[in-house]
Amino acid sequence: MSFKSLKIGKYTIQKPIVQGGMGLGISWDQLAGNVSKEGGLGVISAVGTGYYEDKAHAKKLVSDRPLSEANFYSPEGLDKIIKNARKICGNKPLAVNILYAMNDYGRVVSDACKSGADIIITGAGLPTNMPEFAEGFPDIALVPIVSSPKALKIICKRWQKRYDRLPDAVIVEGPKSGGHQGFTYEQCSMPENQLENIVGPVVEEAANWGNIPVIAAGGVWDKNDIEEMLSLGAAAVQMGTRFIGTHECDAHENFKNVLLNAKKEDIVLMGSPVGYPAQGVRTNLTELVEKREGPAIKCISNCVAPCNRGEEAKEVGFCIADRLSDAFMGNTKTGLFFSGTNGYKLNEIISVKELMDKLTEGE
Repeated sequence: MSFKSLKIGKYTIQKPIVQGGMGLGISWDQLAGNVSKEGGLGVISAVGTGYYEDKAHAKKLVSDRPLSEANFYSPEGLDKIIKNARKICGNKPLAVNILYAMNDYGRVVSDACKSGADIIITGAGLPTNMPEFAEGFPDIALVPIVSSPKALKIICKRWQKRYDRLPDAVIVEGPKSGGHQGFTYEQCSMPENQLENIVGPVVEEAANWGNIPVIAAGGVWDKNDIEEMLSLGAAAVQMGTRFIGTHECDAHENFKNVLLNAKKEDIVLMGSPVGYPAQGVRTNLTELVEKREGPAIKCISNCVAPCNRGEEAKEVGFCIADRLSDAFMGNTKTGLFFSGTNGYKLNEIISVKELMDKLTEGE
């Protein structure tokens, strides 16, 4: 089966593979730039850009961490990441993933547009006002992430009524993805919510709005999985965790080793200050949190709105900004390591080019 290219707005992505946006710092310039260079869609994560180049872009630090959302989501850091990714991929399409749950969401979307992103992807909430923040940038393509046809319908209705526009593509994400889920704990294990069962209904809903391209995400691992999703009507797939197993992935070597050493039973759902269950690897941190002995929670960065300035962090037992940044910096004692359910299958580190060849031509 030869794969068709993917069209998102005015952009054509040669291979129907979107690299998932992984924060904090797991998909920045090196990974995203190289995925786009090799014909996929590279996706920069906008999370924690104040940590880019060892916190060079955070204007204020407290306890060596960026103070407040203004510094945690640094416009200068994001701009530098986008421009450095551009040096790698040239004028090929490049996307930025911006969580709807983050504080300063609108400002960060605007920052990404000004810095030259082609496509904005948003999940972790229902981005009903997303087009507002990309006004004045008519070429920017907007791609929400949903977990049901109902969510897509709500977004399309609102966008059409308020902004006279529709999503340029939509990502449907099942509960095998890494990081935050669009389901409750109970819903994550229900058969009707598995990716293979929600792609079709979302494709049907997308057809009602003029055949919006649907991108299937969550647990996609190899060429067979890609072919299965395309056969269900998806125009492309999004893959995150598998790209951690590349030399170009911006993650610390220790992060990659956590996944290389993980067993199937090590990848679990856990609570999160964002208010959704999150999927990651059982590590020293998760054991400390279970015993309520995790690191102190100070809410320096004020990263996500649902956390309510550290209140939810205290409930679940960890600060997500601090623990993700520890993982990015390679601290295996207190780092939080997100992974999709198939992360345990990672057994080698290869180049992005080799991975893209495997995904399109087979193992």
